[in-house]
Amino acid sequence: MKNKAVCIMSGGMDSAVCAFIAQSMGYDIIALHFDYQQRTMDKEKQCFNALCDDLQVAQKIIIDADFIAQIGGNSLTDTTLTIRENELNHQDIPNTYVPYRNGVFLSIAAAVAQRYQANAIFIGVVYEDSSGYPDCSPDFIEKINAAVNTGTGEDLTIHAPLVHLSKREIVQKALLLNVPLEHTWSCYQNQDKPCGVCDSCLLRAKGFALANTVDPIDL
Repeated sequence: MKNKAVCIMSGGMDSAVCAFIAQSMGYDIIALHFDYQQRTMDKEKQCFNALCDDLQVAQKIIIDADFIAQIGGNSLTDTTLTIRENELNHQDIPNTYVPYRNGVFLSIAAAVAQRYQANAIFIGVVYEDSSGYPDCSPDFIEKINAAVNTGTGEDLTIHAPLVHLSKREIVQKALLLNVPLEHTWSCYQNQDKPCGVCDSCLLRAKGFALANTVDPIDL
């Protein structure tokens, strides 16, 4: 019997690449998606469903995580806050940081993994070439891995294969694995056409430019 992996999939490029890495490693994929009233929730879910079809996943789960929006404190769920634009090289953590989001996601993913007897969790966090969110760090992944194993009594492995990669390297990995990047979305603000000025759009554009290739969602 194949090993099973819970893949946290937002519908974005990084988590898509991560899921294709899991599949290339021989895992049967349990695709896990979170709706938390983020600005681009409908578009992200559309991309998630398309990627699940591409991957022919074994199981697809969408979690209603509206409580994240109730907590607030971030511009992805609170439309009264302005998303910072054209400021990729800032030193502080931008207000697009959703407090402890990956901690919440990984805790729920651990419960899903235990329920479906999966032995791995994949998450597409990036730390080296990103906005600097604290719950994307290698140290955080290592420590929450220990915590979920203590809390579940399981021997789960949390894989974060992109954590040290640059956006250029992620685009190159996507091309190598034939990831359908036209089915991914990165923009924090818009659901029809990428705004091109939020951190996520700028980082994605940087990756494609340095990889010397064209982003299919721009075609």
